[in-house]
Amino acid sequence: MAQVEMVMPKMGESVMEGTVLSWLKNIGDSIEEDESLLEVATDKVDTEIPSTHAGVLKEILAQEGDVIEVGKPIAIIEIDGDGASTPAESPAKEEKKAVEAAEEIMQTASAAVSAEPIPSKAGDKFFSPLVRNIAKEEGIALEELEKLDGSGKDGRITKKDILSYVQERQNGPDPAQTPASSPVSPAKRAAPQPMPVTVSGEDEIIEMDRMRRMIADRMVASKQISPHVTSFVEADVSDMVHWRNKMKGAFKERGQALTFTPIMIEAVVKAIRDYPMINVQVDGNNIVKKGDINIGMAVALPTGNLIVPVIHRADQLNLVGLTEKVNDLARRARDNKLKPDDLQGGTYTVSNVGSFGNVMGTPIIMQPQVGILALGAIQKKPAVVETPQGDFIAIRHKMFLSHSYDHRVVDGALGGMFVRRVADYLEQFDRDRTV
Repeated sequence: MAQVEMVMPKMGESVMEGTVLSWLKNIGDSIEEDESLLEVATDKVDTEIPSTHAGVLKEILAQEGDVIEVGKPIAIIEIDGDGASTPAESPAKEEKKAVEAAEEIMQTASAAVSAEPIPSKAGDKFFSPLVRNIAKEEGIALEELEKLDGSGKDGRITKKDILSYVQERQNGPDPAQTPASSPVSPAKRAAPQPMPVTVSGEDEIIEMDRMRRMIADRMVASKQISPHVTSFVEADVSDMVHWRNKMKGAFKERGQALTFTPIMIEAVVKAIRDYPMINVQVDGNNIVKKGDINIGMAVALPTGNLIVPVIHRADQLNLVGLTEKVNDLARRARDNKLKPDDLQGGTYTVSNVGSFGNVMGTPIIMQPQVGILALGAIQKKPAVVETPQGDFIAIRHKMFLSHSYDHRVVDGALGGMFVRRVADYLEQFDRDRTV
């Protein structure tokens, strides 16, 4: 019998570590290759990690709650054979390469914004890439990090530790702990303080789950980063509605439910082609014009939380392909089956607030994107219709499109013309179209 180390796998671009949520197998249990072994949380998604080998779980090296870097060992599996094909130093080499790759990525990112990046190790303290990234964004110097007491294994500083410190620092920073070389920015000093909440005996206190805390942090950060402006357009989508009602049976025969979402995403993609400066991101004083059109679609989960999977290269899919992708991502999102890569790389986001009966909204931008479109409910309304024979009143299907955009780089003219172009594509939908 031979023993092999299983390491924390790389779970998507920019994901450098994961938190062990739970082990799905116990020591001594038999496991098959690719059978789910443990559940891991990253800052993007919770996911099950499959076993890399078939055998017996001999030892668990990472306990529940531990934050483990990509490439670090998490378990030892006993397999059949003499181990000749898996020499003892192989896992160590793989681990070293994975860690070095992670360090190189984080150091490159840090060098772009900071002349003095925080090292991965100082004295007997190790700082994970995530902790260093948060420290860099919050202007926390190495001297401050070294004074923090970590709650992780061997006193390691976790994400929770540094976020708690950031909160304490904003509420009342100790001047002695804020060296002159790392001043807090004026924006952070001016941040409004939360009002105290009074609790009576009849109130119920509900602790936010991990996803809700993450959503809250990101929504606040987006509002602090981007000056939001919202433009509204009302579109007559009668032809689109009639076509969808006519074609949904044909799509059902293919095993797909035809909703309005993929049709509207198709119109958004066409409008982005016409106005590519909507498909950009801000990097300091630079504007990054994205080569791919990757559309995020907000999905409400049964828990009440929201998640945004991404349709990658949506401009390369026809309506049938978009329909299949929308249905697949929505189903896997609700079943908690999304992978980290499904949530990354979005360049523009669409949120269907009409599914909740809302006619319009002012959505918050998904950073680092610069725009998001809310699709309102489709309603029958009396409208004036112009014909060669004169004007008359008719019942039409109408909806509002609400476009929120980052006014740092998207002015009102561009933001308004873009959402108007989306409406044009929907209003000019070909009722005789085939698929």
